[in-house]
Amino acid sequence: MATKTIINPANSPAALGPYSHAVRTGNLLFCAGQIPVDPQDGQLVPGDIRVQTERVLQNIKAILDDQNLTFAHVVKSTVFLTDLADFSGMNEVYAGHFTAHFPARSTVQVAALPKGAKVEIEVVAHF
Repeated sequence: MATKTIINPANSPAALGPYSHAVRTGNLLFCAGQIPVDPQDGQLVPGDIRVQTERVLQNIKAILDDQNLTFAHVVKSTVFLTDLADFSGMNEVYAGHFTAHFPARSTVQVAALPKGAKVEIEVVAHF
């Protein structure tokens, strides 16, 4: 059985429940879904989908940085939107972080997200 390492970077927002920010097993890093919470005060970042997506990706970057990884190491992402009409705005910001050799991605609309967020993104990265 592969070992499991729990990852909870100090500069990430506090978890909103009984979960870890990421789990490393073998050569894979599974990141929990991140919402647009400011790590300084734990509050949802107000703003449109572009502002919220940027905060989400900065939260993911903090986890990747902690493991000496970049967005280039991400092999799969899942995007959850409360309104698929926000897809193009999210996609515009997302494309600024994933610039080459894009990961596989799924995007789905959900009824609601924690704290009233408009977007949540989870990723799997490869070492």
